[in-house]
Amino acid sequence: MALCLESGYTSLNKHNEELCGDRVESTVSGDYTTLVLADGLGSGVKANILSTLTSKILCTMVSNDISIEECVETILQSLPVCKVRGVAYSTFSVIHMNGQGKGVMFEFDNPQAILIRDCKCRDFEREELNVLGKTVYKTALDLKAGDIVVVMSDGVIHAGIGMTLNLGWQRPEVMEYLDGNVKPGMSARAVACLLAGVCNDLYLGSPGDDTTVAAVKVRERLPVSLMIGPPVDKEKDDFYIGRFLAGAGKKVVCGGTSSQIVARYLKTTVRASFDFPDKDVPPIGFIDGIDLTTEGVLTMRRLLELSEKYVSPGDLTPKTFTKKDGASLLAQLLFEEATDVHFFVGQSINAAHTGLPIDITMKLKLVESLAANLKKMGKNVVIDYD
Repeated sequence: MALCLESGYTSLNKHNEELCGDRVESTVSGDYTTLVLADGLGSGVKANILSTLTSKILCTMVSNDISIEECVETILQSLPVCKVRGVAYSTFSVIHMNGQGKGVMFEFDNPQAILIRDCKCRDFEREELNVLGKTVYKTALDLKAGDIVVVMSDGVIHAGIGMTLNLGWQRPEVMEYLDGNVKPGMSARAVACLLAGVCNDLYLGSPGDDTTVAAVKVRERLPVSLMIGPPVDKEKDDFYIGRFLAGAGKKVVCGGTSSQIVARYLKTTVRASFDFPDKDVPPIGFIDGIDLTTEGVLTMRRLLELSEKYVSPGDLTPKTFTKKDGASLLAQLLFEEATDVHFFVGQSINAAHTGLPIDITMKLKLVESLAANLKKMGKNVVIDYD
């Protein structure tokens, strides 16, 4: 069973602050992903500088297997000292883990990380280290498919203090909320947004502190192949479709002409749906042997809009898609479920678009913009032009 890691985060800026004092940095080196969440002292520009330096230094050093002692020493020597408080201070949580869920986590002064297994929260076993007079906690990670590690800044457990709650909601309440609301199959990003969204509600939409949630999930690979548009050379239709259908994973066909060609190849027909869950998105179709069949350019345009919101760290709308229109079904499959996306883009000019403001360059731009956003989500993306 091929496993891989996916990560996602979201941040709320302190009310009236342009810059966030928390910073999430991640890097992939070989089979290992290193993710750092740093929270700089105070808020605004100073905190942003402290957390940016901390996260970048830690990410670079930990991903190169440098000891935590050296990492902490480097941070203490690198951070500028605050004139008012006389300290150079940034908390951090570091996850360094391979695709099989094996690795290590270090935590310094952030709220303790939470393990979500089978949609229920657990605590990690932690070992206390004394590093240059600082208490750093170390956890050996050995996770299995479906496990999610959630790390957060203290804005999460301060949410609602003096507003909706007297003492904020503490870590046990955070875990209780996640227990009741994390659903099977949710991506790392969906879980991060779920928790940040409820913090924003407790702050009544005006966060009293920078608040960041990051999550890393161990999951099984799911490749998705997506065909949009017929190939230029009609003689080679069968060759291109054979190649599109050959790979593992789920298959999606976008566009009327593409659907007809694929149905003919599979010796079946395209059945149309007459449901309009969204009046702005054309209805989907059905082809036996294909997981999802949608209209082309209009659906892709809506999908691109959904992807822009999905990758924005400040967007708190739920990351799971429950609507049944073509764009929402495609978004759920590509953003939440897929790990690898392979586009098969036919460059034939569609006769149905003659006289309409839809041309081949627009379709290619849509695919390229969508591919860029999928890469931001951490997907492996391949585009073949036929």
